Amino acid sequence: MSGVVWTVKSALDWTEGYLARKGDESPRTSAQWLLCEACGLSRVELYTEFERPLSREELDRLHGWVARRGAGEPLQYITGETAFRYLTLKVARGVLIPRPETEVLVSEGIAALRAEQRRQEEAAWEAFVALAAERARKAREEHTGAQNGTGSDVGLGRGVNAGVDSDVDADAVDGILLDMEAFEPPSFEPLVVDLCTGSGCIACSVATEVPGARVIATDIAPEAVLLARENVRAVGVEERVKVLACDLGESVPERFEGKIDLVISNPPYVPSGIMEDIPAEVRDFEPSLALDGGADGLDVFRRIVPFAAHMLRPKGTLAVELHEEGMDRAVAVAEAGGFDHVRVVNDLAARPRVLVAEKPAAR
Repeated sequence: MSGVVWTVKSALDWTEGYLARKGDESPRTSAQWLLCEACGLSRVELYTEFERPLSREELDRLHGWVARRGAGEPLQYITGETAFRYLTLKVARGVLIPRPETEVLVSEGIAALRAEQRRQEEAAWEAFVALAAERARKAREEHTGAQNGTGSDVGLGRGVNAGVDSDVDADAVDGILLDMEAFEPPSFEPLVVDLCTGSGCIACSVATEVPGARVIATDIAPEAVLLARENVRAVGVEERVKVLACDLGESVPERFEGKIDLVISNPPYVPSGIMEDIPAEVRDFEPSLALDGGADGLDVFRRIVPFAAHMLRPKGTLAVELHEEGMDRAVAVAEAGGFDHVRVVNDLAARPRVLVAEKPAAR
């Protein structure tokens, strides 16, 4: 790629052709991605600056990246970052690359948290209305007693006056009733545990999309712990996300027993027997520790279920991404572990991908 003046268009065309010869399944997409990153261009600018020559620095960078991609290395490892939901996260060799399937998992987890928030707000509103009604009843009784000479001269405040005599002196008891406009929903600060956090994509997404959420993220791989902590700092949620180096939930403080709102995980789940059948760029470059889930893909899931049953609050949610071939067995494992309302959610390719279950209410 030297000796001539390389423009954006000529570099794009050459890169596409080279990657196609190397067996890239989407050579045009890969070429666009690499050229945009190498030259700092947006996808639109890539096509509006076809005639712009590449600098020597850009050309050298592109040359190295194209060689790595031609050898099968994932684009995300080459550029060092990937998009996940509303975030751009750093990725690195030794840590699983976040995928769209996991975005479905996050959506299910966040939906469960928001449903609990609505439940708490509705319960608080009902309690507020009941209190207001009780105060209105007492005010009415005192007002009636005062008129009959048997009680203090107390009237009804302005806040709630339905069903009360219109001649009650509202100014006399200003503040005795709660003003409906003063109602404030309770603060919602759910506690979430993200097991096998990897890059931290789940923890970062939950913390940024659910204001007030506190997340404990764990991983056994040192590379993952370091990367997750880096992403947590980059996203700006380090005050609410703590990344622990441990095996699953072994370092989650026991004081949180029965207080966790959501246990969420994208654990290793590829059945060992089909590890050789997954795409080469996954099998050869991404860590087998984050992929191989044992004979049926459920080895780690079987350990997650009792942890979640122990740590979740009543009606708390378990959400786990799993392999489509093991979903029926996974449902049985969750039900045997004491979970209710177990359901399976499809991914964007209509494959069964996410198991969602609820811890029963306390009896």
